[in-house]
Amino acid sequence: MAYTQGISVQQIFRRLFRQKFGKNPVSILPLDGDGSQRQMYRMVGDAMETAIGVVGPDREENRAFLSYTEAFRSIALPVPEIYGVDEKAGLYVEEDLGETTLFDGLSLARKADGASPFPAAMVPVYRRILELLPRFQVEGGKAVDYSVAYPRAAFDRQSILWDLNYFKYHFLKLAHVPFNEARLEKDFRRFATFLLGADTRHFLYRDFQSRNIMLRDGEPWFIDYQGGRRGALQYDVASLLIDPKAGVPEELREELLEHYLDALDRHLPNVDRARFRQHFRGYVLVRIMQAMGAYGYRGFYERKPRFLQSVPQAIRNIERILETGFIPVELPELRAVFERICASGSLRRSQPKAAPGLTVNVGSFSYKGGYPDDSGGHGGGFVFDCRAIHNPGRYSEYSPLCGCDEPVIEFLASMPEVEEFWEHVCGLIDNSVGVYLLRGFTSLSVWFGCTGGQHRSVYFANRLAEHLKKNFPSVNVAVHHREEGNWPANRPQPEAESEAEAETQPAGAAR
Repeated sequence: MAYTQGISVQQIFRRLFRQKFGKNPVSILPLDGDGSQRQMYRMVGDAMETAIGVVGPDREENRAFLSYTEAFRSIALPVPEIYGVDEKAGLYVEEDLGETTLFDGLSLARKADGASPFPAAMVPVYRRILELLPRFQVEGGKAVDYSVAYPRAAFDRQSILWDLNYFKYHFLKLAHVPFNEARLEKDFRRFATFLLGADTRHFLYRDFQSRNIMLRDGEPWFIDYQGGRRGALQYDVASLLIDPKAGVPEELREELLEHYLDALDRHLPNVDRARFRQHFRGYVLVRIMQAMGAYGYRGFYERKPRFLQSVPQAIRNIERILETGFIPVELPELRAVFERICASGSLRRSQPKAAPGLTVNVGSFSYKGGYPDDSGGHGGGFVFDCRAIHNPGRYSEYSPLCGCDEPVIEFLASMPEVEEFWEHVCGLIDNSVGVYLLRGFTSLSVWFGCTGGQHRSVYFANRLAEHLKKNFPSVNVAVHHREEGNWPANRPQPEAESEAEAETQPAGAAR
């Protein structure tokens, strides 16, 4: 963790946790990033009290999130409670809503109901979400203070053109889709005028999709609305229903849209449904284009191929709009661009498939035994020296343990230099893995060395292995701890379960 004017982030989190629960947390562990620059941590108390600590480097974004949260909670919308804020340090502590996003719930339900194109158990959840959405838009739109909206107070012409140009520069150009720039710019301006013909008086959540909705005890809770501003009702419902990661079938999408309009009628009576649907198609397109710009930036530019996996579904959504009448405004160059995308065999293929079986060998070692042998056979890869990081092995309570053990993990996770080192490692490795996948390479080695090959190097090797498994599911990850045979023989082992406990656990159950 970083320091803030001589005070560590951990100290601030402890203070804010103590203000809520009357005691310090027993652990503060980093969580995987959410795609933004924010850093998030889970704090746990001795009686299993939990909270999420957030380091938000953008103070205007923090201000918007905290202000919106207060407004939404004032009208009983299901958003996290804010436990404490240190505005000067850019930190806040909020209610822990668990780890299950709507996307996670869909994935689990699909495994249990593999024969169906969409799991039946998730339809009531979507209906409930679409009943709550009008409350955010209409009631929430009256409660929030738009003066804190960031980066703009409304999803206006400038915001729309930013999204359209994001698509042009980060998807079309990087994917080498040909277009006439002058004609496309003319279409963008005409398209923006059409979109702004919708009712734009209400709250626009901006990123209303399956990873920003949490499921707790089966009920939806909502996060990541800090980009909210005034805008059109159609944008958010389009974001949810055409989310490529969710894959809502078209027939169900129509049914859910009608359910949303029924719910909206209770808050905003007499909406012209035919006109609403015309603009809805336009906002579906602009949302798809904004998402494809993000996929292109992350996938083509940042070399993170997993982001390109959503492109084929986005193309199918575009194709369906082209087949069913496009939108009621002439956009000849934009339509031609969409047709070229739909005709591209390479873009329609699910990515990444370029590398059959990339294996990343991740390991730890002691410099006392020299550098590790090359197991990949190509003589390359990375070796990171962890010896500049404070050594837990110097302390008697940690010396019999290793980097796999929770006390050592907590010790290392509490130090600022560990996170700084980790960020540099991730930047290098993520980029290389992305390039290796695209170029069809089959092997990469990443080693971490320290004095004894027991604490720091083991911690980083295990952390990188978990990071790769989560973020690059197509990659094979093999972990090697070269000095494992030299670790203390009296190292504490996990407590064995009793025979009675073993009998109550189903085969393969998670412990």
